Amino acid sequence: MMLTSKPVKGQEALNLGLVDAVVSPNELLDAARHWVLEIFERRKPWVISLYRTDRIEPLADAKEILKFARAQARKQAPNLNHPLVCIDVVEEGIVSGPRAGLWKEAEAFQELLYSDTCKALVHIFFALRGTKKVPGATDQGLAPRKMKKVGILGGGLMGSGIATAFLLCNYPVILKEVNEKFLQAGIGRVRANLQSRVKKGKMSQEKFEKTFSLLKGVLDYESFRDVDLVIEAVIEDVNLKQNIFADLEKYCPPHCILASNTSTIDLNLIGEKTRSHDRIIGAHFFSPAHVMPLLEVVRTQKTSCQAIVDLLDVGKNIKKTPVVVGNCTGFAVNRMFFPYTEAALLLVERGTDVYKIDKAITKFGMPMGPFRLCDLVGFGVVIATRGQYMMSFPERTYKSMLIPLMQEDKRGGESNGRGFYIYDERRKASPDPEIKKYIDESREMSGVTIDPKLTKLSDKDIVEMTFLPVVNEACRVLAEGIAIKAADLDIASVMGMGFPPYRGGILFWADTLGSKYIYSKLNDWSKIYGGLFEPCSYLAERAAKAAPLNLEMETGRSRL
Repeated sequence: MMLTSKPVKGQEALNLGLVDAVVSPNELLDAARHWVLEIFERRKPWVISLYRTDRIEPLADAKEILKFARAQARKQAPNLNHPLVCIDVVEEGIVSGPRAGLWKEAEAFQELLYSDTCKALVHIFFALRGTKKVPGATDQGLAPRKMKKVGILGGGLMGSGIATAFLLCNYPVILKEVNEKFLQAGIGRVRANLQSRVKKGKMSQEKFEKTFSLLKGVLDYESFRDVDLVIEAVIEDVNLKQNIFADLEKYCPPHCILASNTSTIDLNLIGEKTRSHDRIIGAHFFSPAHVMPLLEVVRTQKTSCQAIVDLLDVGKNIKKTPVVVGNCTGFAVNRMFFPYTEAALLLVERGTDVYKIDKAITKFGMPMGPFRLCDLVGFGVVIATRGQYMMSFPERTYKSMLIPLMQEDKRGGESNGRGFYIYDERRKASPDPEIKKYIDESREMSGVTIDPKLTKLSDKDIVEMTFLPVVNEACRVLAEGIAIKAADLDIASVMGMGFPPYRGGILFWADTLGSKYIYSKLNDWSKIYGGLFEPCSYLAERAAKAAPLNLEMETGRSRL
């Protein structure tokens, strides 16, 4: 329980022997008074749960169990100290008695309280709550409207995941596809998502059948005449999306919110063929949509406050954390992280090993490295999104042909078992020695040579050369007003890209390094490797003052 931070309800805690009694809130003070008097009059023993030993193994066995727990904690959370402290405190209580355990706990808590990890997690705690406040929207006194029925266009990986997220929260869903084959495939994906929960014991068969019955598959727009929210989740094709939104305007009721799950395309461009710009909004989910906790709510200058408030409420109802951002290529999360892959490709073409990069990044705390992530997303998506960034930000994209070359050779990523890694039938990833030939060919096409310095990078250097360009882009996103506050970008990086929460998010972590240090590093690299690393003006200004990147930290409004 302690190592996983899993909360335990009162009755369960009583059954486990962790507490002595459970009372209702209105009985708490009276029950506590009676308890104290009975202990004082020796009619009741001192706190029973504190002195229980019936569930503790013999000392030698207990120490072996704790030794195993330490090994598991180091394996699952190698960068964290507090799980090991928890185990140490428990051991002290077993070996020296409950009072000694409590004293050790009090001392250890004081040390942990001032640790960087604690500060980071406290920051994330309050930053999460701050996402609910959106100046110019949530402060207008508007109440969210009830969404009774949701329409989803596209039953692919994203569309089926979004449908699953809504079904799990008891929303009736209309899923539209272009033909019967695609429709049945989409419905099959939704069914598989729900059945996976049944297999894991998270859903009963009865609940599965009731939930699945809320889904209706269609091939036309007739069923969209009474929907309250539509989310388009088709491929990243501007013309296709424009035509879809023009059709939605014809068939959906006037109050219906028209949302797109696009990850990169400007929403003004998507809605160009409509007159309903006030109800067009971005609802960007992250894959898998029914699992990942972030919902990026993207507003244009014409999006109504009511649509924003409604989508924030929907996000809360489907158990997501919505973060409101502005409209641009890639919006906040993907735009902030596009230099992540660009920097990794530059390092590889100049001599850094692919697998060393991924290993260093996962050791830092990310769920996977940039190349494993490319495999997961799929090369088709990577190439399409990189194309958008090359058009919008040509001066800071790295012109590499590595992924297109691999795709030409029938490598698509995890989906077809061959990408930067090769995958077995269980989708377990293994390094592929054949990758070297693609790197050599790409290096030749880019006209670059191996840089001896980059072949011997330390893990720290790899982390900084991949993440400091992300920090730089996050500064641009903040300066341009795409994000309202730095804390929103921290939450977006943690919940959308898997940045380790115990580092506080991308900009909180950056401030532990210091703006002056980051500027110096990027400036040096930009002189050697070009525009990808060139510090933006916002970062330069902060560095000149040796000021934090998060303005709230400077003005003292941070809770830390």
